[in-house]
Amino acid sequence: HLRQAIAAKGALAVIPNNPSRALKYPLDKHLYAQRHLVECCFSKLKQFRRVATRFEKTARNYRAVVTLAAIVLW
Repeated sequence: HLRQAIAAKGALAVIPNNPSRALKYPLDKHLYAQRHLVECCFSKLKQFRRVATRFEKTARNYRAVVTLAAIVLW
């Protein structure tokens, strides 16, 4: 169901197969590696308490905090 919902939005699902699954879906390893980089970036950003708990009330201030966290990580 998840793959169908993703396809309905015009995106390509990059979800690895369960090894015990009978029906295997193709997986673009290069695209999956890019997805992994994005997930690692979110993980590093969430190490900042203000980003993880979203203390900021407005979207503008939250974006500023995320930007500052990204600068510190960079």
